[in-house]
Amino acid sequence: MLHISNRRLAAIVAVTALLAAGPVYLATAPATHAETATTPATTLAPMPTLAPLVETVTPAVVNIAVESKAPAEENPMMKDPFFRKFFNMPNQMPARPQMSAGSGVIVDAAQGYVLTNFHVVDHADDVTVTLKDRRKFKAKVVGSDPGTDIALLKIDADHLTALPFGDSDSLHVGDYVVAIGNPFALGQTVTAGIVSALGRSGLNIEGYEDFIQTDASINPGNSGGALVNLKGELVGINTAIVGPAGGNVGIGFAVPTSMAHLVMDQLAKYGTVHRGRLGIMVQDLTPNVAQAMKVGTNEGAIVSQVEPGSPADKAGIKAGDVVTELDKRPVHGASDLRNHIGLMSIGQDVEIGLVRDGAQKTVEAKVAKAPEKQEVAGETGASGETVAQLEGAQFRNIEPGMPEYGHSDGVLVSQVAEESPAARHGIRDGDVITAVNREKVRSIDDLKTDVGKAKGVITLNILRDGASVFLVIS
Repeated sequence: MLHISNRRLAAIVAVTALLAAGPVYLATAPATHAETATTPATTLAPMPTLAPLVETVTPAVVNIAVESKAPAEENPMMKDPFFRKFFNMPNQMPARPQMSAGSGVIVDAAQGYVLTNFHVVDHADDVTVTLKDRRKFKAKVVGSDPGTDIALLKIDADHLTALPFGDSDSLHVGDYVVAIGNPFALGQTVTAGIVSALGRSGLNIEGYEDFIQTDASINPGNSGGALVNLKGELVGINTAIVGPAGGNVGIGFAVPTSMAHLVMDQLAKYGTVHRGRLGIMVQDLTPNVAQAMKVGTNEGAIVSQVEPGSPADKAGIKAGDVVTELDKRPVHGASDLRNHIGLMSIGQDVEIGLVRDGAQKTVEAKVAKAPEKQEVAGETGASGETVAQLEGAQFRNIEPGMPEYGHSDGVLVSQVAEESPAARHGIRDGDVITAVNREKVRSIDDLKTDVGKAKGVITLNILRDGASVFLVIS
């Protein structure tokens, strides 16, 4: 078995990184005549190092100390009102200061703007920013956004160094990155690694997830610090780790600058983020569904519902459309579409590429706030017939005397059992099923026939509270 020492392995990794970065990061010193005569030629090669890069970018990374007030710990007896009254004690214990530490990145030297995480400054009463040169400044929280876990601070200081924004969308798995922060409140620390994965979501951290995953060591206290590429550009804000024991195990996550920059612009302008909405509900396009719907791509987002009067409705988007592009940028899935629409400015025009019935189409919409949802009660509690493939739901034909008669052609869902397969698929009481796999449905017999002959994937066109809904059951 080949054995490589840790020191030699580190040197190999560093050389590989420097070859990718170019010769600008090679630090050399001229050899003297005596050294040339007595030192082997192999040791005269330039020593690879990230020191020039680190020296350039670290002045832009700051330590953040946060003070907040938390109730003092109480003896259980203190909770007894009689005990408090007997000893003439206050009803509540006084609050005591609680300290925490994090990191931040100067992104605008002229304005004194510092990006960090929302969870670093959440509930902060006092925020202090310490620069690399040990200068300290009180910081103002300009605004914060829990949905992306980004916050913007402002300090009044001169001679600041800011990190330029890089293009996080151009990152590839395997690219070298450097993480800089304040782990365990030790002070500024630099670690290096690679991009391990892109577009991570479903981590149940915050609402808008599109994380860069890296194996560069990130530990508690690194939150809000910088993830930098080998050009010295900011590509991410370090946010979270997977650490069963509370420390680094090589799985860290950063908010990409493509998202953080948009959030920062809105925080600087409004102090909060005004979410953009098209007024659609979407779900992921899977390969099986793409094949069944004859869509020429496996990536995209299926429109399951369009809100009446919304920007999407005005643009002509319909339930069952598959969104594949947003301003000529590929849409990889439902969360990808949600992230980018959610961070667009209200009033912004957006070009949407979609596939409808196998044909490509382009529409334009103006991003706006969606109308308030109105709860409209459907008919519930009525008995009906069942369909084996839609277990848990009962159906009725629409007949004279029913509220839906004359307004909807289809089959009424009269009841859906909680936690049933039908409920998990998104079918609700009061839905009217109008089509199965694009075939119109006018009776329960039609519904049973069309569902029975479906192979693999079942698509349902539904009318719900006056809106069109498209469900995919696979």
